[in-house]
Amino acid sequence: MRAIIETVFDIFYLVPVLTVGIRMIRGSKAGTQFRLFRLFGLMAVVLGAGDSFHLVPRALALCTTGLESYAVPLGLGKWITSVTMTVFYVLLYYVWRKRYQIEGQKNVTAAVYALSAVRIVLCMMPQNQWLTNHTPLAWGILRNVPFALLGLLIIVLFYRSAKQNNDKAFRWMWLTIVLSFGFYIPVVLWADVNPLIGMLMIPKTCAYVWTVLIGYNAMKAETGKQN
Repeated sequence: MRAIIETVFDIFYLVPVLTVGIRMIRGSKAGTQFRLFRLFGLMAVVLGAGDSFHLVPRALALCTTGLESYAVPLGLGKWITSVTMTVFYVLLYYVWRKRYQIEGQKNVTAAVYALSAVRIVLCMMPQNQWLTNHTPLAWGILRNVPFALLGLLIIVLFYRSAKQNNDKAFRWMWLTIVLSFGFYIPVVLWADVNPLIGMLMIPKTCAYVWTVLIGYNAMKAETGKQN
């Protein structure tokens, strides 16, 4: 039953996210806001493609011989996903810049790149033991510290800008990121102790779907204005 539920959920997550991302890329036209939506579409594709490296092997494992037998592909998938999720937030930062036509802010840009670089370097360390069934908790926490700080920075940026600009389309963007981290952090800390906590990845994934839909709905609204 678990295998069926997770597999169906993964399909209903990956296919729509990738489809929406591709539609946003292809549907973007000329103009500042449409360049924003092209970037948003790329962000959605990075999200879906990156997660597929982990979710597809996981679905195969659950439907066949079990997770223990798929340690290497699952670990490799987590490794790739950890990098693509970092790229996702860098792209989201540039979505913020384009949405609100931000100029300058070199210190903020430097912070985004610095946190992203530290995160990726930590993810590349062999001490993570990605290709085993037992990754050290200490390294799981360590590599997620810069990631959480990056997320916090993006939350603050979207919250302030949406409020200052009375941006109804993006007013809940900050909340989707809060929810995604709120569901993700307990998994990092306690999923090995209590596997049921791993189920929090489902609402975390739903929060990311909400993020993508915010961009897609905003693009449809802009397209409607143009027509």
